[in-house]
Amino acid sequence: MVRDNGPKVIVVGAGIGGLTAAIALHKLGIEVEVYEQVPELKAAGFGLSVAGNANTALHSVGLDLRLEERGQVVKSYQIRTSTGRLLRTLPYPEAMAGVPKASVLISRTDLQQAMLEHARDIPIYIAAAAIGYQTDPDSGRVRVEFADGRVADGDAVIGADGIHSQIRQQLVGPGDEERYGGYISWLSIVPFEHSKFGTGSVTHYWAKGQRFGLIDIGHGRAYWWATKEMPETDARKWQVDKDEIVRAYADWPDEVRAAIEVTPEDAILGVPESDRAFLERRGEGPVTLLGDAAHPMLASLGQGAGMAIEDGVVLARNLASAPEVWTGLRRYERERRDRTRTMLNTAHRVAGFEQGASTVRSIVRDTAIRVVPKGRLIRELREALTFPGATL
Repeated sequence: MVRDNGPKVIVVGAGIGGLTAAIALHKLGIEVEVYEQVPELKAAGFGLSVAGNANTALHSVGLDLRLEERGQVVKSYQIRTSTGRLLRTLPYPEAMAGVPKASVLISRTDLQQAMLEHARDIPIYIAAAAIGYQTDPDSGRVRVEFADGRVADGDAVIGADGIHSQIRQQLVGPGDEERYGGYISWLSIVPFEHSKFGTGSVTHYWAKGQRFGLIDIGHGRAYWWATKEMPETDARKWQVDKDEIVRAYADWPDEVRAAIEVTPEDAILGVPESDRAFLERRGEGPVTLLGDAAHPMLASLGQGAGMAIEDGVVLARNLASAPEVWTGLRRYERERRDRTRTMLNTAHRVAGFEQGASTVRSIVRDTAIRVVPKGRLIRELREALTFPGATL
């Protein structure tokens, strides 16, 4: 129920972060509207992790998406070479000890559908491409303008419109460029069975300048991703070519080749991996950012969705408890600054480490993952998998 005389919040973007924020705000009694630029709410066909921290954040505001039924709980996490040799089994179960909620592997489509079921009472407007916002200096209210002439008025605007955010562009101005990660990611989801593809398994395979991930997302499906060093101009104009991927992994383990082989060419998505330098000031006045609009990160930690979900929950809590909108927004930004900075910078560093772009770097990488103390791995994993200030 919307509280009387409370603020009205405009959320720009109906991705994972935007929907989390909208649902959490609505559950806490704040009026909210969502505007999304695409003409249809249809998620791209790839997988993601709702790690224990994000799952805990959802439950902290009473939001149970039944993720364990829709996806697959993580049971094992291994790193192997491109020949199949085991480098390390990560102590994931030990790191999850004490984390209130499970880490779940799921398709983006299934996660979005679960969220939309909880957003039935929230107005969501599609084909609404934001082009900018204006703040009234007298009332402090803000108006968002859209490409088709529509406008939306509210007491706060949340830019949740992704790495190419129009809200961020106006907020930050010129010079805020994407950073290309140096490689392309090929992504797909496919029905898959194999003797070396276990229930709840996450397996990463490493070579020089090339990686592959094979992940169980439940219901007989595998999510696979592959990375390959590529000049930025080539990555950004890449057209789907399954044969190129088949050739790139021709000598890899049978389960890798089998997953690629059974994947239809039109089910493969190519993504030039990019992020942005961390944004220390993500808001002003009645405007703020969350998720990829605030801190787009490389996928090496599997925490892009997790940070967006945490953002949405923390934002809603602060707006619901603050005496005025601006106070709540600034408090949210302060609370999220250190954690998201750490995650973004760590993801950037880990991506370069894991990609192993030279022979020497790949040898150092493989050696390091074998010898790093188990206790250190547990501490680092647990820190990422713990939602700060969780109260269930």
